[in-house]
Amino acid sequence: MYHTALAHLFRSSVNEQEHAPIHPPFAGEETSMSTAAAPDLPADIAKAMRALEVRYGTPWSAPLPSWNDTLDTLLAHRSVRSYAHRPLPEGTLETLIAAAQSASTSSNLQTWSVVAIENPERKARLAELAGGQSHVREAPLFLVWLADLARLEAAGARSGASVEGLHYLETLVVGIIDAALAAQNAVVALESLGMSTVYIGGIRNRPEQVAAELGLPPRVLPVFGMCVGYPDETRPAEVKPRLPQAVVLHREQYDAPSQAAAITQYDEIMSGFQTSQGLSAAGWTSRSLARWRSRESLHGRDRLREALNALGFELR
Repeated sequence: MYHTALAHLFRSSVNEQEHAPIHPPFAGEETSMSTAAAPDLPADIAKAMRALEVRYGTPWSAPLPSWNDTLDTLLAHRSVRSYAHRPLPEGTLETLIAAAQSASTSSNLQTWSVVAIENPERKARLAELAGGQSHVREAPLFLVWLADLARLEAAGARSGASVEGLHYLETLVVGIIDAALAAQNAVVALESLGMSTVYIGGIRNRPEQVAAELGLPPRVLPVFGMCVGYPDETRPAEVKPRLPQAVVLHREQYDAPSQAAAITQYDEIMSGFQTSQGLSAAGWTSRSLARWRSRESLHGRDRLREALNALGFELR
């Protein structure tokens, strides 16, 4: 079955311990064949092809210009909600923040911050604020990533400079983007070290209470949380197939009409994946639309504008 083949492909790929550089195929080399049907592929090419097949749920059809350990790490990403009772090595937090600070940032403004939480009682309170997510309590480290305009406002006050531009929606968007870029750099760094993560959007369910719990000053927004830890190998998470590139990649101009057929195919792929995970085979479209079916499905985030105002964002 589809999902059995996918699980086998993924496990055989990630369990390989050798990380030799991947040599690209010759220009024009045929690469659309599934690795299951092409056992004579060079080991490094086969490894790359398996990673791509698992990520999309279909045989890979494009040439591979190059491959390396970084791409291995990126394509093996999965959200992990079960963590081993294993402490993080000393220096983990500082290393991941160095990686986060190496991300791009608009005009070097660095309009983000992060709060690291290890205290069990505080993690338990944040877990409840985020909708009762037990993995927030169980992970050894929980991070809350922030869009932080307070730092620049304080700098303006110290120097007597006008900071009128901080009060516009654009500046908050910059802070949110900066936080997201930094956080994803941290994820890649952690996964390269054998650790795992999951983003917690539920931190926006009750942002004022989260801000109070973390002692945030005005004009600082908790954007999302992130669990960090070593994965529990007894409850492994699988790589979830993504939308076909035909849906998300547009050349020169946006192409809406061509998406429908590819999404139909993806619904079938996701139904197989969901079945393999013991879930109902709802596909992608049905589950995604259910996520936005009503105001109640936003779990409190329908009042985000009100919360932003309460946190000091004027949003001119």
